[in-house]
Amino acid sequence: MGETVLITGGAGFIGRHLASALLQRGDKVRVLDSLIEQVHPTRARPAELDPEVELLVGDIRDDALVLKALKGVDKVVHLAAEVGVGQSMYAVERYTSVNDLGTAVLFQQLIDNPVKRVVVASSMSIYGEGLYRTQDGRLLHDVIRGGRHEDGTWDPKDEQGRPLIPVPTPETKHNALKSVYAIGKFVQERLTLTLTRQYGMEGCALRLWNIYGPGQALSNPYTGVLAIFASRIANGQSPMVFEDGQQMRDFVHVGDVARAFLLALDHDKADGEVFNIASGAVRTVEQVARLQAASMGRPDLEPEIMNKARAGDIRHCIPDLTKAETVLGYKARQDFGEGLAELAEWVARQEAEDRVIEARKELEMRGLVA
Repeated sequence: MGETVLITGGAGFIGRHLASALLQRGDKVRVLDSLIEQVHPTRARPAELDPEVELLVGDIRDDALVLKALKGVDKVVHLAAEVGVGQSMYAVERYTSVNDLGTAVLFQQLIDNPVKRVVVASSMSIYGEGLYRTQDGRLLHDVIRGGRHEDGTWDPKDEQGRPLIPVPTPETKHNALKSVYAIGKFVQERLTLTLTRQYGMEGCALRLWNIYGPGQALSNPYTGVLAIFASRIANGQSPMVFEDGQQMRDFVHVGDVARAFLLALDHDKADGEVFNIASGAVRTVEQVARLQAASMGRPDLEPEIMNKARAGDIRHCIPDLTKAETVLGYKARQDFGEGLAELAEWVARQEAEDRVIEARKELEMRGLVA
């Protein structure tokens, strides 16, 4: 007999894939989503949202609607959030209200209407810079990056001016909240783990890396970097890469992320824990831009290297997946090349409005690109 799962923000990219995975295993799915225009330009029910999903349209800060959404629910996946590091640095009230207050409203209702387990989407952004080691082997948890060095390089350096070496970042690394988005994700994570324990529920947080796959909001210039690149390439424009393009990232397919949420919803040992969720394969942003252009049939579109940095961005953060693998049994399955081909095929069927220049000008006007 399946359970009833509420997914807040479930009409979005991750939520739709997770909803399908839950339905396939026999669960009932209810979604609460505000269908904001930045993600859902038509404000209509997304065609990719399975018709078996019950959709409640409204705001996560609406306590009466949240109470209605929780009726008869066994477990909750909390995805509802404003997303985007850059935009969060000027849309401060909006991000803080939706992400912090929205989570508080959810838990205010959960106190009197408890469920078995709540799994919240956290983010690798809460680490700030990832873990580094010095040339002589010392581990550094609290690296503070500057901008571009006088020699034109971007990597953080030690006191002697030697480049630091990025190493896999475990869940135990000190947090360094470098953006309003990161602060909000940390608040969501801590509220979930604190209040579930206090009120007899179970709680778990997944710290997600860069997610990609079919169904991303291509016209949202603050969404995942692969969707932003895809929008540019689909419109015949070169992908824009900040800094020198050598910053390292881990790109994980949305299907692998959906499986991670299923594991986090079910596994006995997930209660009270946080887990890194990524693919385990690290690439530079420039490399990914070139691979994506080739996958979309436009290898001629060379990445435009900006040599500028955005406020709140980090240089390197490589995931250590040991805990997710040993405790949850999580392991990414999707081949990156095949995933890019799948994404390219999906993008070819979409209309993508390129709003990246507009977003960059907004950040520059506010002094958030330098």
